[in-house]
Amino acid sequence: MPSVLITGSNRGLGLEWSRQYAKASWRVFATCRHPEEADELRQLAETCRTVSLHRLDVTDADQISALANELEHEPIDVLLNNAGVYYEKYAPLEAPLDYQAWTHTFQVNTMAALRMAKTFIGNLALSEKRLVVAISSHMGSIAEIDHPGSYFYRSSKAALNAVMKGLSLELKPLNIGVLLLHPGWVRTRMGGPDAPLLPEESVRGMRKLIDEFTISNTARFFRYNGTEIPW
Repeated sequence: MPSVLITGSNRGLGLEWSRQYAKASWRVFATCRHPEEADELRQLAETCRTVSLHRLDVTDADQISALANELEHEPIDVLLNNAGVYYEKYAPLEAPLDYQAWTHTFQVNTMAALRMAKTFIGNLALSEKRLVVAISSHMGSIAEIDHPGSYFYRSSKAALNAVMKGLSLELKPLNIGVLLLHPGWVRTRMGGPDAPLLPEESVRGMRKLIDEFTISNTARFFRYNGTEIPW
C-alpha cells in the first residue's frame, strides 16, 4: 500500500488530497494544527481505516520531531508539503508592511517544507515512490510577475522554489525526487468564492503528475494541468 504524509489537511486542498488518496486506497498520514477542530478530516479518519490523523504545526520543530518519532519505521512514498498561508490585502505603496506577518509567511511557506523534507528522508528512503512534493504557486515565478503587491506570498513561494531546487540536488543521489506544483486558482478559503477551479479538479490533475513522476523530472515546476511554469 503506497503512503502519503500531508500537511495542512484540515480544509481546502489538504482535505481534498486526503479524500482522494484515501479513495485510491493509499495509507494517509493527515496532519493539521488542531485535529479536535477538524470535523471533516476526523470523519474521514473514522470512516476510512487507511487514514490516520496527527497533530502538526509545521512551524513547531518539536511537533515535527514528535511526528517523526511516531512514524519512524513507516515508509512514506510521497511527502506532500501542502500547508500554506496568505495574509496580504492590497495596500498603497506608502502603507506600512507587517514584517511579523511576512516572517510567519516564510516560516510556513518556505522553511517548513525544507524542515519536513530533511526530517522524513529516512521514511522516504524506505518507500518505492520516494518523492517530496511542494505546493508552490505561479506567483512564485519571477517570470510571471505582472502586477504589484502580494510581496509576502510571492517572495515566500519564490524562495520555496529555490530551496526545493537546491534540495533536489542533495536528494537525487538517494533516488529521492522533488516536484513543485501550482494548484491553480482554486475555490478554497485562500482562493475565495470566485475561483474557477474546484479542489477536486485541481487535486486530480496534480495527482496525475505525481503518478507520472520519474526522477528525470526532479525539481521541475508544473501547473495542475501539466503545463510547465518558467522560473
